[in-house]
Amino acid sequence: MQDEQRKRLRWVQLYEHFRDAGKVCLKCGISRPTLRKWLGRYRSFGIDGLCSHSRRPKRSPASKRNAALVELVLRLRRVRRMGARRLQTELLRHHDIKLSLSTLHAILDGHHAGPLQRPSLRRKVIVRYNRPIPGDRVQMDTCKIAPGLIQYTAIDDCSRFRVLGVYPRRTAAHTLAFIERVVEEMPFPIQRIQTDRGREFFAEKVQKHLMRLAIKFRPIKPRSPHLNGKVERSQKTDLYEFWPSADLRSTALGEALEEWQMFYNWHRPHGSLHGKTPIDRVCELLDQTPLSEATASAYDSKKERLRHPEYAVDLRLSKLASR
Repeated sequence: MQDEQRKRLRWVQLYEHFRDAGKVCLKCGISRPTLRKWLGRYRSFGIDGLCSHSRRPKRSPASKRNAALVELVLRLRRVRRMGARRLQTELLRHHDIKLSLSTLHAILDGHHAGPLQRPSLRRKVIVRYNRPIPGDRVQMDTCKIAPGLIQYTAIDDCSRFRVLGVYPRRTAAHTLAFIERVVEEMPFPIQRIQTDRGREFFAEKVQKHLMRLAIKFRPIKPRSPHLNGKVERSQKTDLYEFWPSADLRSTALGEALEEWQMFYNWHRPHGSLHGKTPIDRVCELLDQTPLSEATASAYDSKKERLRHPEYAVDLRLSKLASR
């Protein structure tokens, strides 16, 4: 017999002994309705009637968890291998269904969908950083989606605001076109752009164009993708959430990517921003963000030079320039 059952049985026995409900309630610290409830259950069902019954309603007309929704969540989990946060985003973006993380976890746990098993990478401890204001540093990278389909990505280090584009190849011309889009669509002035050492970023006309825009060009060291970690992780998000449901042969692929960009910047909660969206972060720091005139006046063209794609050569050129 459980402790709760034992306690309720004691209440019933005291009442049958004293036949005084007020005295029993005062002695046990319970109300008269409580005593009447358990006394009635004991007389109807015996000792088994003293067990606690589920208070779950038999019908929940307002419940969002119907059979079709549960099947959809489990199918996305099985086919797309999505965690609860990505499932939340997918349901909101494609099915206009808004569910809390606790509801999604309840569905997955109720159907014994264990945690996703993904290979864990052993790496040294990396101290993550955030730039203080939007536009202080924008990370840029490219990602091959399919033959003849390259995604260009630019993400602000501070706010995670992104601009995306698709092009057939990695070329200087496409890089210039993408930079123009980034400058136009980012809602703040850009002070520096950080890239890996891909040749498409080191073309002379690309670097000179950045100088004309008063934007510093800062390539990272070779074999150090963690320095561009934010753009790398955001591209991984695209590969999990956008590209599996995109039609690569569609003539409206660019428009679909723009809709995904809009959703990411304005509606998708970001874990590193504590559930806020990138545009929320931009608005929070609006008073601290400098204007275009201020960033242009702070740009010193004398400290800038053309960078070489070979790191060893670029390092020697840097040492010569500093003499």
